[in-house]
Amino acid sequence: MIELKKPAEIEKLRNANQIVAKTLDFLEKEIKIGMSLKQIDQMAEEHILSLGAKPSFKGLYGFPGAICTSLNQVCIHGIPDDKILKEGDILGIDVGAMLDGYYGDAARTIAIGKISSKDEALIACAKDALYYAIDIIKDGMRFKELSAALGEFITSRGFVPLRGYCGHGIGRKPHGEPEILNYLEKGANAKSGPKIKNGMVFCIEPMICQKDGTPKHFNGKWDAGSADELNTAHYEHCVAVINGRADILSAL
Repeated sequence: MIELKKPAEIEKLRNANQIVAKTLDFLEKEIKIGMSLKQIDQMAEEHILSLGAKPSFKGLYGFPGAICTSLNQVCIHGIPDDKILKEGDILGIDVGAMLDGYYGDAARTIAIGKISSKDEALIACAKDALYYAIDIIKDGMRFKELSAALGEFITSRGFVPLRGYCGHGIGRKPHGEPEILNYLEKGANAKSGPKIKNGMVFCIEPMICQKDGTPKHFNGKWDAGSADELNTAHYEHCVAVINGRADILSAL
């Protein structure tokens, strides 16, 4: 059952997501060559706490960090460790915050110094796919239609979606229905399954691989990337469906 949120609940979700957006902006300005992923994690945690919220990823399903720091071939769920950033790296930062019992969640992939043109195209695909999906969302559209459109957009850019991972519902819990894949599963009918409705709140998060979308884990169940072991990119926003369209809660 996909929950429909009341306007007051959507505003609480917006407040939590505004903290996520402020933290992402802060990190993007502060992250520098020579920093460790652990330093970045500590900065993020202190910033979220300073804004009156809690870092919601810390301890979630046993995750050890305050945020996910996904470096180069790691697409999502990167554990903040002692790795040092160097020129040419790309870093996914995924931030979650909990405020007044409601959750916020968003992510972006950033360049560390000058990066390759291939990595620029990779990041652009993730970001553009996200905004494309947000633009086409409308009341009455099926979630599988959205997934199919995302998959077609990603492959049109010459990349492939990470398989087995998805966007998700959000509210008083960090994850819930619906699950929103970035592709249509083989044999699935895009005109089937639940429809998008006013009052729904969910996160869309394109996860982009270069050649092979088969997931590979580099650190136990965390640090998920592609079996091709090439660089990946990830972008995410939390949206609410209001007056038939998607309103981005995690944008300032």
